[in-house]
Amino acid sequence: MDLFPRFLYWFPLLCLFYNLWKKFDRRRHQNCYILDYECYKPSEDRKLNTRFCGEVIRRNKQLGLNEYKFLLKSIVSSGFGEDTYGPRMVLEGREMSPRLEDAVNEMNDFFLDTIDKLFKKTGILPSEIDVLVVNISMLAAVPSLSSLIIHHYKMREDIKVYNLTGMGCSASPIAINIVQNIFKTQRNVQALVVTSESLSLGWYTGKDKSMILSNCLFRSGGCALLLTNKLALKEKAMFKLKCLVRTHHGAKDESYDCCIQKEDDQGYVGFHLGKNLPKAATRAFVDNLKEISPKILPIRELLHFTLLTLIRETKKKCTKTGAGARPAINFKTGIDHFCLHTGGKAVIDAVAQNLNLSEHDIEPARMTLHRFGNTSASSIWYVLAYMQAKNRLKKGNKVFMISFGAGFKCNSCLWEVMKDLDQDGNVWKEFINSYPPKTIANPFLEKYGWINEEDPDTFHVSDDYVIP
Repeated sequence: MDLFPRFLYWFPLLCLFYNLWKKFDRRRHQNCYILDYECYKPSEDRKLNTRFCGEVIRRNKQLGLNEYKFLLKSIVSSGFGEDTYGPRMVLEGREMSPRLEDAVNEMNDFFLDTIDKLFKKTGILPSEIDVLVVNISMLAAVPSLSSLIIHHYKMREDIKVYNLTGMGCSASPIAINIVQNIFKTQRNVQALVVTSESLSLGWYTGKDKSMILSNCLFRSGGCALLLTNKLALKEKAMFKLKCLVRTHHGAKDESYDCCIQKEDDQGYVGFHLGKNLPKAATRAFVDNLKEISPKILPIRELLHFTLLTLIRETKKKCTKTGAGARPAINFKTGIDHFCLHTGGKAVIDAVAQNLNLSEHDIEPARMTLHRFGNTSASSIWYVLAYMQAKNRLKKGNKVFMISFGAGFKCNSCLWEVMKDLDQDGNVWKEFINSYPPKTIANPFLEKYGWINEEDPDTFHVSDDYVIP
């Protein structure tokens, strides 16, 4: 009879311990790990060097001297080098009449090369993939590109598939967020995330300056990632997701219209980049930082910033001479490395200024822009690969990723490095020792600077003109 009162006494405690253990065990299986990733390096015959870029520009008969000067200024200040890659149909001189086949083949080249390498590196079979997320913003083929991958690799019939389009350069964190949410509800899942951009059907052949700029900024590239929440694979993981925040300003007209695909006055389809883009990007970036900062920075830094802000506001009320400069958060107190979206030299400079980053901090982004250009949503993975190739990533380090995209969106996430990482044959291995170069200036001004001296009334480029 004494056992029953004891049972009644201990039962609530047992229930409490059971619920605590259940909650702890559930959270252990909700973690999102990157097992490995593979960035795409197109073939050497797809490089867009200075001479060939000049030839592509010359082939567009819509352009006049003003457009030539604009393009020269844009490319000179782009931060691009001589080794970025373009779509094959441009290399073959068919940018005026691209075919759907060109776009699909462009993606096929990327899929087969990168996914094959990733499966080989990890030893994971296509039949072991439970979730597939494919992000290609500018191409919506039927059947979908995700179906193309499933068909080629003969994946399982019960695979969960998500095919994203129109998400722009900020799509990688969106794809990761989809996987993260699935991991919260299902155990022992393995996911493949594929991110790239199709340039073949998006190449602009008109003369609108706001739209022809995209031809200067975007280059071919892509990345495939394997993610899991399997505890058995935790020791093999490279990164663990700590936090992810998405900010979308699509409700604001100015933000929605600053990056948009449309037709110009002559009916040519292209991607418009408006003059209010920097303003829209700054607003989205600030709002994103406001939300993610309390989640990734130590309490002491947040308290320090709050205290300085209160002191400044008090001085502002009590004195008429001004309260001095605004206090700034030191993001380096909670972050070791910064993966910045390579949207252009101006984007990198603006983020670096806002976060008070050093040249060492932004070197990976600058070098990625120089070697691969802006590869849209996959660009942050090339930046990460540069850090890995330079042996910067050590166990316990925190890596902060920031991306911007049409909509207008700013998405960011924080990763923890799970083990010391070396080159491991990543996309930078063959030429990492030559980076950073002594100068990242491209030879466009030296080769085409004479355009700035031309007279608009007499300027003419003959059809038989040979690019030097």
